[in-house]
Amino acid sequence: MLKLQKVFKNKKALITYITAGDPTLAQTEKLVYALEKAGADIIELGVPFSDPLADGPIIQASHQRALKKTVSLKNVFALVKKLRKKTQIPIVFMLSDNLVEKYGKRKFYKDCEAFGVDGVIVPDLPPEEDKEEGKDKVDKIFLVAPTSTEARIKMICDASSGFVYLVSLIGITGKQVKLSSEVEGLVSRVRKYTKLPLAIGFGISNPAQVKEAARYADGVIVGSAIVDLIGKKQYAKVSRFVSSLRKALDA
Repeated sequence: MLKLQKVFKNKKALITYITAGDPTLAQTEKLVYALEKAGADIIELGVPFSDPLADGPIIQASHQRALKKTVSLKNVFALVKKLRKKTQIPIVFMLSDNLVEKYGKRKFYKDCEAFGVDGVIVPDLPPEEDKEEGKDKVDKIFLVAPTSTEARIKMICDASSGFVYLVSLIGITGKQVKLSSEVEGLVSRVRKYTKLPLAIGFGISNPAQVKEAARYADGVIVGSAIVDLIGKKQYAKVSRFVSSLRKALDA
C-alpha cells in the first residue's frame, strides 16, 4: 500500500489544494507546514500553467501570479525536495499533461519518486491515453465527473491508484453555495467499481459542506476557498479556516 491510501485507513482525509509559487515559492513552503499543522492530511500542489483545465477564476488567477514569478515544474520539484527535509505529509501534483510532456514523461515520474511526490493528477490526460510510467511508485489519480458513463467510471477506477477524485459538479472549480445533490449518487456509482478511497472535490468551500461530503466519501478536497485567502494575502486566516474544516470532518 502506497502512502496515499494509508492516509484514509482510519479517518476521513482532508486534502488541501494550493498553487505552487503563489505568491512565492518561499511562501508556499510556509503554507504547506501551516496546512499540515492545521489538520490537512494531503497537500495538492498545483503546478502553474497558462491555461489550467477546469479551473475557475480564483485558481486561474493564482496560476497567473505564480507564472509572473516564472515558477516552473523544475522549481516545484526543488520546493518538494526542500519540504521533504521537514515534513513527510503526502504531496500530490496537479498539472497539465503539456507540462509533463515538455519535461519528459519518464524523467517526470522518476523525479516524482526521487523528490518525494506521492501522487499525480493530470486532468487533461484521459486514462485510455495514459502510459504505465511510474505507477508502481507514484499514484495516478483520475477524475470521475457526474456525467461519466458506467463504462468510463470502470475504466477510470481501473487506471487509478491512491484514491479516485470525484468531481462534485459539472463545470469549473470555485466556491459553491450548496453541495450538489448528485454527490451521494455519484459515490454509490463509483463504489461498485473500486475499493480505492473516494475523495470529493470542486466547489467545497466551508465546514458544513465538508461535513456533508464526508458522509458519503472517504476524503474531501478544498482548493478555491484556500487559494482565495492566499490571493488576498490573508495567510493567518488560511490556518484558522483549515482548522475549522478539520473539526467539521472529525465531528
